[in-house]
Amino acid sequence: MSNFINDCADFIRDAGFNTFRFSTALPGEEIQTAELIKTNRCQDIYSGAKAFTLTAIGILADRGVLSLGEKITDIFSGQMPDGFDPRWESATVEHAILHKAGFKPSFMDIDVESTMAFGTDHLKTLFETPLEYAPGEGRIYTDAAYYLLSRIVSVKTSMKLDDFLWQELFSKLNFAEAAWSRCPMGYPIGATGLYVHSSDMVKLAILYRDGGVYGGERILSESWVNTVKSKEYCFEWDKTHTVFFKGGMNGQKNLFNEKTGRAFAMQSCGADSDAVAAFIASYKE
Repeated sequence: MSNFINDCADFIRDAGFNTFRFSTALPGEEIQTAELIKTNRCQDIYSGAKAFTLTAIGILADRGVLSLGEKITDIFSGQMPDGFDPRWESATVEHAILHKAGFKPSFMDIDVESTMAFGTDHLKTLFETPLEYAPGEGRIYTDAAYYLLSRIVSVKTSMKLDDFLWQELFSKLNFAEAAWSRCPMGYPIGATGLYVHSSDMVKLAILYRDGGVYGGERILSESWVNTVKSKEYCFEWDKTHTVFFKGGMNGQKNLFNEKTGRAFAMQSCGADSDAVAAFIASYKE
């Protein structure tokens, strides 16, 4: 084990964080994993799932299959219910990515409410629920936005989101296994409910760290990666603009350190993931 593995494990234990495992790698290194608490191989990464849904959108955007400025009503032409909120006419794919589509707070949060609270047809419920504000005029973080993106992937590919990602991402990143919570109609939630091992989770951080290339194969364009980093699509920069990360409920974290190149993914149940990110930002390799 590297010095970092031991130092980070000591930091987490000393802080009393309930962390199951973390995986990490510097450029040119193999992925190493520290198991701190024995648990199931695959864990729910909660909102960390959104970064994988975003990446599916990026693959389609790179191929010209969709445009970020494309209107939601055009994508779902013929599926919009009678009497839908007319403000939907201005909503775009980018609005959903940025949580600016206009959804009310906590809409479709299946980590808090039962999936069935939103009916058997989540898309119908989504479009029938009046918007909180006009798209683009505010930002409210919701799971509804990324469920909508999951359904957009299906419209554009005629595949479920996870099937598409197995074909175009998971297999290329050599994932061992993955499973995704689904709505009653069988579509992956997109916003949460992705179960993976941290050693696979961290591969997404490596992909973005390396400009869209993994194992010598280009999966995302450099242009897409730069857009994600500059506009903070789904991911965020820390206050020092050193660590680029995506977090999730209960202490999940997937990130890379821009200065050192260290990629890192953590799976927890109650850890202060921001404190761990700060440790990684200040760690001297």
